Parts: sequence; structure tokens; C-alpha cells
Amino acid sequence: MTLSRRSLLLAALAAGVPACTASGVPEFPDLVLATGPEGAVFREIGGALAAALAEALPNTRVTAQPSHASVENLRLLGQGTAQLGLSSLDSAVSDDVFLSAEAPAGISAVGRLYDSFLHLVVPMDSPIQTFADLAGKRVSLGPVESGTEFTGTRLLNLRRVVPHGLRMAHSESAEQLRLGNIDAFLALTGIPTPAITGLLGRLPIRMVDLGSEAKALAEDAAYPGQYVPVTIPATTYGDLGPCATVSVPNLLLARTSLPDDVVEVVTRTVFTQSERIVQGHPEASRINVRTGIATGTVPLHKGAERWFRNVKR
Repeated sequence: MTLSRRSLLLAALAAGVPACTASGVPEFPDLVLATGPEGAVFREIGGALAAALAEALPNTRVTAQPSHASVENLRLLGQGTAQLGLSSLDSAVSDDVFLSAEAPAGISAVGRLYDSFLHLVVPMDSPIQTFADLAGKRVSLGPVESGTEFTGTRLLNLRRVVPHGLRMAHSESAEQLRLGNIDAFLALTGIPTPAITGLLGRLPIRMVDLGSEAKALAEDAAYPGQYVPVTIPATTYGDLGPCATVSVPNLLLARTSLPDDVVEVVTRTVFTQSERIVQGHPEASRINVRTGIATGTVPLHKGAERWFRNVKR
């Protein structure tokens, strides 16, 4: 019986042996990259990365899968539904996030990419002046299983603030704020984020200062290295001006069982084609080899480790 090329690939992978073309490019049948929701930078950068990977791995079907972001991406990786996924660092290292017993080989990092900033957006004439003012208000906490929901809920619990929390994508949050159906929304995402830039000119808005909250998270011994007080630059959103907030590093993660040769190509693509991948997102342009290995307590995948080691020679 003659086996198809795809069957031979699957058989090789099942045996733990990545197939390669004559040119040395590893072959892998399907590669799913879990990204993020509509109106989020994860969705846009994930799509651009998937397109670059499709060129780097011409014999692999690469799919950018929309998701609710960090927590769902971790679940998809744990289940094996996705082989690659984007996640904020705090979600990835939390004991509260169940990565599933279905992934005995675990999850590791391709590298650190860029940082997400926590935005708290309200109408210009809103009475909400501080984070504490969210108590009892209608607040979108991002999609279910998102990094926004995870970090926002952690901060609400830390500050003991209880709003009327709703779950919706960033783009929907912006629209519902415009319609007056919610009082505020949180968005943990890269800057500038499409949901907010799309709202400018349609509704007078402002961002609430989160400097005190950033300090509380950064100094909490329970979350070492996960949070950094920062300022959203004045030039990010037109006339909104600068705003103190907290940032969280973002990682590109992979199933540890993904062949080393494949992950080496993924790593090379991320860090040599970063300008193409992050086009239009200034903060994401900080993707570089120097900070790429700073993945906290999440270990680097062996394929990524090999690429970083070789590129420094």
C-alpha cells in the first residue's frame, strides 16, 4: 500500500521524528496559532505572524484561530487544539489557570514579545475618576477567558472593588460604551489598540489613571516580576494625553511536544520578521532578541533555546 505524503508526515510525527524537505525546512501538517478577540492587538499580530509562518513553513497549513485571548489560549494549548498561542505572563504562570492534564508534555515559551497595557476607558463626562469609582458600575471586563478578565479581576479583588461586571470583546465594549449601555471598559492589550482608536471621534472619552493600582500590583509579593508601572505615551491616542497604568509582558507559547525543528523556525520568524509582524503597533515593535529570552518562570522550548543560542554566536 502506498502512503500519502500527509500520512507519512503524521507517522513521522507520531514517532517523534520531524520530517524535513530536501532544503532542510521542517514539515508539519497543521499548525494552529491561538490569537485573540476582535479589536485586540493579539488578533492582528497573531494573524500577521501566521502569514509569515505560512511562508517559512510552506508545507504546513498554518491557521490563526481567533479566541478570547490569554486564558482560552492556554486551555487550547493544554488540550492540543492549538500548537502555538499568545498569552500574558500573569495568566501563563498562575495556579488559577488550569492547563489541563491532556497536555502531559506541558507548555513552554517561544519567547517574550511585547508588553500589554491595562486601559480603563470611560466617557469624557463620566463621574468615574478613580478605579474605586467602578464599584456598582456597569463595566466590561473583556471576553470570558481573556487576559483582560484575568488581570482586571485580580486587580478588582486586590482593591476590593465590586462592579457589575460584563464580558465582551474590546470592539463590542467600545460600541456599548458609545451607546451608553456600559459605564466603562477595561482592555489589557498592546498600544494603540484598535477598539480605542476606532472610538475616537465617535465619542468623547478619557482614560482613568491607574498609577496607584499599578504600584499595588507591582509591589504585591504574590506576583513577582509580572507587573510594571508604566505610562501610556501622550501620542498614543490623539488628544487623550498620557495615562499612568500597569503593563504585563506577553509571551508566544508552544506545546512542548512540538518538534524542536519546527519551533526553531517559528522563533527565527518571530525575531527576524518582527517589523512586518508588528506593523502599525509601536509598542509591539519592541520585539527583539535581547528581551526575547526573558520569559519569567516559563521555560523556553528547546527549539527556541537552540535558535537563541545559535544567533548569539
